[in-house]
Amino acid sequence: MIIGNYYNGLELHRKEKVIYGKMRQPHRTLSTCRTNGGLREDIEYLYNHQSCEPKGHTEIDLCEVAVNDPQRYHRRIARHAGIPANASAGIGTTANMNNAAIATETFEGLEVVAVSTAGVASNASRAGDPASYWQSQTGSVALQEPVIRHGTINTLLFISEELTPGSMVAAATVMAEAKAAALQELSVPSRYSERIATGTGTDQIGIACQLGSAVTHTDSNKHSKLGELIARATRSSILESLSLQGGVNPDRVRSCIFALERFGGSKTALLKSVKERLSDEAFALFEKNFLSINHDPITVAAILAWTHLKDLIEWGVLPDGCRVEVLTGAASAVATAVAGKPVEAERIATNVAGLAATDPLEVLYLAFVIGFERKWADRFED
Repeated sequence: MIIGNYYNGLELHRKEKVIYGKMRQPHRTLSTCRTNGGLREDIEYLYNHQSCEPKGHTEIDLCEVAVNDPQRYHRRIARHAGIPANASAGIGTTANMNNAAIATETFEGLEVVAVSTAGVASNASRAGDPASYWQSQTGSVALQEPVIRHGTINTLLFISEELTPGSMVAAATVMAEAKAAALQELSVPSRYSERIATGTGTDQIGIACQLGSAVTHTDSNKHSKLGELIARATRSSILESLSLQGGVNPDRVRSCIFALERFGGSKTALLKSVKERLSDEAFALFEKNFLSINHDPITVAAILAWTHLKDLIEWGVLPDGCRVEVLTGAASAVATAVAGKPVEAERIATNVAGLAATDPLEVLYLAFVIGFERKWADRFED
């Protein structure tokens, strides 16, 4: 079925688990497709497809063919979609094609269309995180114990006017920056380090620009209007698809636990630590109201401030010699947020002893305890 028509040269179709762009006029394409990928001028269809279910679906024949015979795999997908294999290029994911998001940006007749699927369940990573394999003359060699990870961000980008080959490459770099910006805005954690993700380990793209336009764009960097449109459309489509696919949106990330996940924090660990420090009655009250505490905007703001200060220490912006003072002071702000009234930094420092240097998360958990104890003390009495 047709799901959209754009700039008199593009039809977007969805057939079951395949979304493809049918280019009714000649386009130049650049893609990461293992078959018919790279820079070409003979591609008439760009597609994205769901290859299998996100979990527990790796033993099917299709997955084996995808890994061992990409050309055969491509022919299968093209045949299923009803498009010619020799004139198409595609990318794949485990994301649901019904959760694809389309964003368009226009300016003075120039139109940019971005179609994204986005999942970051367990494969989100930051550029420079430890690699899992390297390619040698004899094939791929594992650098660590293989773990099946789920999550891919795929974007198809269609542009109504011609770009030079060099400008196509520049467009790809702008798309990558826009993706990283979207993940940064949501503080999506890397699953391979303590840092904010910039993508996933399996991201793919396809770009197509219509040939023969009155204007040929020799540049698409961030100073150009074309670059702005590419970035805005890419970012918007990725943000919407992240929300549709996995509920990753501002409402979900407005959470103390979400912010602490990349440092090893969890609801289970927090509740265990709080239970050890509060009376049974006080802990029962804390646990019953955990959802409210976890999503309280002032408390989330204090937690995010703590995470950013920890980042600044790891990046070397703040000296490591100040780690204890900085993180303890930030923890007191968390206690104040939970309590809803001032909690002195000295109170945190007195209770943590050497804990701040060895286990900063425990200091934060202690801040929740101190703040909750203070919350209803001396309130509303006659």
